Amino acid sequence: METPPAGFTPPGIEEFFYDPFFLAGTPFAINRLVLMMFFVTGVLCLVFVKGFAKPAVVPRGLQNVVEVGLDFVRVQIVEEIIGKAGRRFTPYLTALFFFILFANSTSILPLFHLPTTGVMALPFLFAVITWVLYIYTGAKEQGLGHYVKGSLFPPGVPKPIYLLVTPIEFVSTFILRPVTLSIRLLANMLAGHLILALFFASTTYLLYGFESGRWWTAFFGVGSLVAGIAFTFFEALVIFLQAYIFTLLTAVYLAGSLEPDH
Repeated sequence: METPPAGFTPPGIEEFFYDPFFLAGTPFAINRLVLMMFFVTGVLCLVFVKGFAKPAVVPRGLQNVVEVGLDFVRVQIVEEIIGKAGRRFTPYLTALFFFILFANSTSILPLFHLPTTGVMALPFLFAVITWVLYIYTGAKEQGLGHYVKGSLFPPGVPKPIYLLVTPIEFVSTFILRPVTLSIRLLANMLAGHLILALFFASTTYLLYGFESGRWWTAFFGVGSLVAGIAFTFFEALVIFLQAYIFTLLTAVYLAGSLEPDH
């Protein structure tokens, strides 16, 4: 009989780093995660094209599902946070929400088992686009000088307190926002994947002990399997919440750029 491994090796973040398949050594190197990004982009485009290929007055099937998603972003995020002035941002916020949702979903899909947003590149790209958009919007709507002044010198604050408030507002608004926005998404998806991987790797290791004479480990293996399945459903909720929170915060930042005293 085959000897079981000497010890259990837990999964680590090295799972997110793969050798490139194509164009190795260039800035355009393609590895497993890049292929997953292409896959997510293709599926997302296909869903929207198919959903509205033959639009009906009374939607059903895929069209109905897509329209429910569009209404959710428009009503619960755009109109709720920004108002009617935010309708022009609906295409961007819709694309942002659905792309992050689909990219997160690879974490629990068969054959993938890895979140496409599990490396900093994708969350940071989304965050930088959002950062550029809300600064551009603020400068365009309020004027660059007025926008910067309103951001760094909030009204109603005693003048001596500006010595403390202004540097904090500068770092928070113009430097840290894209960083915190991307790390929030990255950390949640990274942690969720590692916990799932730990549960299922533990299941395999503990059940293997049953074949090797350590029958008592099978009880713990079954428990690990049940916990892994339960956490998969929780991870599905996290996948949706992280897409929603990222899009919601983007709407909040855009609302602040439109209204001087928001």
